[in-house]
Amino acid sequence: MDSDGRGARFLFPPWTNLIRPLLGIVLVTAPAYLVLLVWLGGSPKTTDVGYEPVQPVPFSHELHAGEMGLDCRYCHTTVDQAAFAAVPPTQTCMNCHAQVRINSPKLISVRESYATGRAIPWVKVHDLPDYVYFNHSAHVVRGVACVSCHGRVDRMELVRQVETLSMGWCLDCHRKPDPHLRPPELVTAMDWTPPEDPAEYGRKLREARAIAPSVDCSVCHR
Repeated sequence: MDSDGRGARFLFPPWTNLIRPLLGIVLVTAPAYLVLLVWLGGSPKTTDVGYEPVQPVPFSHELHAGEMGLDCRYCHTTVDQAAFAAVPPTQTCMNCHAQVRINSPKLISVRESYATGRAIPWVKVHDLPDYVYFNHSAHVVRGVACVSCHGRVDRMELVRQVETLSMGWCLDCHRKPDPHLRPPELVTAMDWTPPEDPAEYGRKLREARAIAPSVDCSVCHR
């Protein structure tokens, strides 16, 4: 009772009693939410998968590798010989385009590059960090197909990244390579399928060729 005999007065209305449990829920869930937000925001699935930069020349892999059936190695000549899959020089383009669609406006940059000797500034799509060492030839000669890392580029108008290329993703393949193996002469065949279960077929290839991928840190971090 207050001094004049009337009922006690509350400093805050009754609904404010709900604030305490709500505040407790916020204090418990907010850190977890922030961690999840940062983890998802920084995940390669968010930042890298789907990366599809516009190139200086509208080169269509769907046309060249798909419809026309050009082998990947016609342009990327060192993919089975060196660590780096070479970007084709302008001369490779002109092998055909000196006679095919020579006046196409889409090829202005190609003709200028050929005339001046200045390289076309292609934008790299699958770009690993500088602290990671990756050898294309080591994988290709053992029968790891192009599609395992790059997806069906023969169906892409513009090449995009389809896998995370993260350390965990690489380790998963090194630990269980069988589904990704095929005869080395078929690594660039985009539509190839194994004659039996991929894992079983790959196991036979791995054992026959004594393929034993290492998971030691020094393999990729040198």
